[in-house]
Formats: sequence, structure tokens, C-alpha cells
Amino acid sequence: MAAIGSAVGLGNIWRFPYVAYANGGGAFLLPYIVAMFTVGIPLLIAEFSVGSIFRKPAPAAIASIDSSKEWIGWLGVFSAFIISIYYAVLMAWCLCYLFHSFGLVWGSDTSQFFFDKFLHLTSSPSVLGKMNPQIFFALLFIWTSIYLILYKGVKSIGKVVAITVPLPTLLLLILVLRGITLPGSSIGLNFYLSPDFSEIFSPSVWLAAYAQTFFSLSLAQGIMILYASHLKEGSDITNNAFITALADGGTAFLAGFAVFSILGYLSYTTNASMQEIARGGIGLAFITYPAAISKIPFASFFGVIFFLALLTFGIDSAFSMVESISGAMKSKFGMSREKATLLICIIGFFAGLIFTYGNGLYWIEIIDYSISNFALVIVGLFECILFGYIYKAERIRGFANFSSEIKVGRWFDFMLKFFAPAVLTFILLSSFVQLATHGYKEYPSWSISAGLLLVVLLLLISIWMGRKWKREQ
Repeated sequence: MAAIGSAVGLGNIWRFPYVAYANGGGAFLLPYIVAMFTVGIPLLIAEFSVGSIFRKPAPAAIASIDSSKEWIGWLGVFSAFIISIYYAVLMAWCLCYLFHSFGLVWGSDTSQFFFDKFLHLTSSPSVLGKMNPQIFFALLFIWTSIYLILYKGVKSIGKVVAITVPLPTLLLLILVLRGITLPGSSIGLNFYLSPDFSEIFSPSVWLAAYAQTFFSLSLAQGIMILYASHLKEGSDITNNAFITALADGGTAFLAGFAVFSILGYLSYTTNASMQEIARGGIGLAFITYPAAISKIPFASFFGVIFFLALLTFGIDSAFSMVESISGAMKSKFGMSREKATLLICIIGFFAGLIFTYGNGLYWIEIIDYSISNFALVIVGLFECILFGYIYKAERIRGFANFSSEIKVGRWFDFMLKFFAPAVLTFILLSSFVQLATHGYKEYPSWSISAGLLLVVLLLLISIWMGRKWKREQ
């Protein structure tokens, strides 16, 4: 349940539906399913197995395989922590919007409200601007919640995920049922699912499918290794991996029905084309969807449902990223769980304040792009090499098969040793080429350089952490 909660996050709601429709609609499901079975599930099986074998957080588990490669684990958990810092800010926005839903405070111009009145968005990343106090207090609440969930350890996490995994799925189903009963919903659903099979032959579509799978499953962040370290002896590794991956993909696919059925209604009521209103990412959650919700009967109720779903989807992902680094710090320095968790949460809160100012949105996008497309892909690539060649894919397969109902064959070895590294290398090189030739959006080159500098800094700190202190034996 915790692994599913970590994998299923905000990206399932505001990224997958957009990526799907932009890459062939219903036809995108084929590359996505192939990507899940050729990269997503094999890497999940590997991470679950390593965590279950060594019973340690990611850096210590990797060091148990090869002490010179401990930095791989640290780069993963540090990357996860950086993500958690701005992820918590996004959740603070969701919390604010949950309360704004009661009076539909965003009004008729949701774009102006979000950018000008809520974010106080400045003209560029270099202009700091001012902070919205409500975001400050919402962020404080989010980090306090994360600490209270984590400080008692696995038992408290288990109690939380027993609620926060099924609840948002139920809320999502309510949105789906409401959406598909609205006039014009078929416009959105046809736009979302109409298959364009010519897109299957496009390399960019397959690249998008593999990238979506890799980033969505919380791979290469130390999370799944840490969670698997708490599994009971003899737990079914392969079954857990399949359930986690399929639950993640299924939730993302279901979210598309909730999103595009209501966007179809918005298109129907405003006479705007789906091409005009369909968007992914932050704009979907805080601009397009509120505009659509405002036109639905009982709008406040469904606004609360939507943002409560985002919050509950997001909280499991957020605290899993924090648990990844606090568990690693506890293992490395012998700190108590309470002290490690408190320290990480305090640092996370104060670091997150830089994203609450007027230029915060710019830096969230820049840093998210840099970490996701470079740091995490590097970790995933080196994990494949470490698990596939140094520890041996055959050994991991043997361990997983020993306790699992579903027996994986030699295809697993091939995927871990050859196919997954090739895909991740291609993603990494494509990101470099895209950045070098087209940049990232309209951002100035110095700001992108700052994001890449952060990745280099994390890499250097990770190497230093792996060599500076002897790990706990």
C-alpha cells in the first residue's frame, strides 16, 4: 500500500492524461504497457529484491553490494529530497485551493487569479517578488503533517496509507462518475482516447511512454528499496511489483476519464475547442480544472473533492521521499528516527520557502526538469549496471522467484542488463540534445544552467557522502 501510495501521485492526475492524448490518445496505451513490462516492472522487482535482501536504506544496501558505489544510493535519496521540497509547495497550493473551492474564490478568470492574485508571479526567474502568506502557512501545515506521519515509523505509515491510498481513488471515481454524466463529456473522452495508430511508429511517443513509466513509479529515488527493507521474510516480491505498477498505471488511466470528461463539458459550454483548453501539468490543476468545475452544478462540492483527491494522492508520495532520506541518514549516522525526521522536515520547510515567492513557479519547473531528466535517469542507469552486472541479474531473479507465485524468466535478465540501460541512456542523451538545441521552454540559459549545476552539486555531495564516513555495519 505504501509503495502504491508513493507511485501514485500528482503526476497521475495532471501529467498522464495530457501525455496520453498528445502521443496518440488510445494508441499510447500500447507503448505505455510495453514500457511498464520491459522497464518499469523489472526495475521494481530489482529494487524490491535488493531492499528485501539487505534490509537497509538505499545507500547502505548499495554499499553492501559494492562500497565504491554507495554514491548511487545517495544521489537517489538526495534527488528525492529535492523533489519533496517543491512537491510540498505544490501540495500547499492544493490545500489553499481546497479552501478556495468553498466560495469558488478563483472567479471567472482562473488564469489571472492563479498567476497574479495567488502566486504573485513575477516577470522572470531573476525577480524574487513577494510571498503569499497563505502559502506560507499551508506549507507549514504540510511539513508538520509529514513529520507527524513519519516520526513513529512503519506502524504509523501503515495506518496512514490504509486511508490515503483508497480514499483518493474513491474520490477520483466520484469525479469520473460526475464527469461522464455531463453534457459534452464525450467530446473530451473522444479527444483523450481516439487512437492515432500512426503515432506508434514515432520514436518520440515511445520515449514519452518510457519516461512516464520510469518517473511515475518512484524508481531510482531509494524509496522502493527502503520500503522493501521492511517486508516480512518470504514476501512475494514479483507480485508486489506487478500490483504496484498496475495500480499506478490504472489510476493514471482512470484519471484521464475524470479530467477529459469535465474538460469536454467545458468545451461544450464555452464553445472552445479541446485543443484550446487541453493542457497538462500545473495549468490543468489550478487554471483549467477550476474553470470547468465552476460551471458544474454543486461546483464547490466537486472542487473540494478534486483538491482533496490531489492532497491525498500527493501526501503518500511526499512522505515517501522524506522517509527515503531520513532512513538513509538514520542508518549512516546512527541518528534516532525522530531526530532524523525532524531535521529533514525543518530543512525541507525552510528550503521550500524560496518557492513561495513570486518567482517560485519558474524555479519549480526548472529544478523539476533538471532532477527528473538528468539526476534520476543517471541513478536508474547505474542501478541497472550495479544490479545487473555486479550483483548479477540472475541472483536477483532467483531471490524473487524463490518467494513469488509469479516466476520471472530470463527475459528479466535481458531487460535489466541490456534493454533498460539502453532506454535510460537514450532518454538521457535525448534530454541533452533537446536542451542543447531547443533549450527548455522560454527560460534563459543561465537559469537552466543553475538547474544543471544543482544536479552536479548533488552528484559531488553524494560521492563525498559515500567516501567520508564509514557506514553502519
